[in-house]
Amino acid sequence: MKGIADTGFLVAFANSGDRHHEWAVGLAERVTEPLLTCEAVLAETAFHLRSVSLVLAMLEDGLVKLDFCAGDHQVQLAVLARRYADRDPDLADLCLIRMSELHPRHSILTVDRQDFRVYRRNKREMIPVICPPEED
Repeated sequence: MKGIADTGFLVAFANSGDRHHEWAVGLAERVTEPLLTCEAVLAETAFHLRSVSLVLAMLEDGLVKLDFCAGDHQVQLAVLARRYADRDPDLADLCLIRMSELHPRHSILTVDRQDFRVYRRNKREMIPVICPPEED
């Protein structure tokens, strides 16, 4: 499976107390190559887990791979920030939208179903996402 990792997925994977932990671990077992991600996602993940070491271990173990430099896409990120200003997106989400444009065959692994239902790549295309099952 090819994918782009969002913060919520990585936090759920690493935190056995997270309500989506089993979903994230099961998904990680199906990953056939490192999940792509960005530094903004890794920074958020380290903050939520309160552990840079865990995040670095995910890189070292090959679960994730850095594949995006925000500086190289500053113009496109600024356009996305203006487009979604009403949703108050964080930098990680904007980077993931842009990464989805660059890697159209990759789904985003996220627990953020609400925002990624609204976000579009290339202005109008739905972004393929893999989310945990909806809870009743």
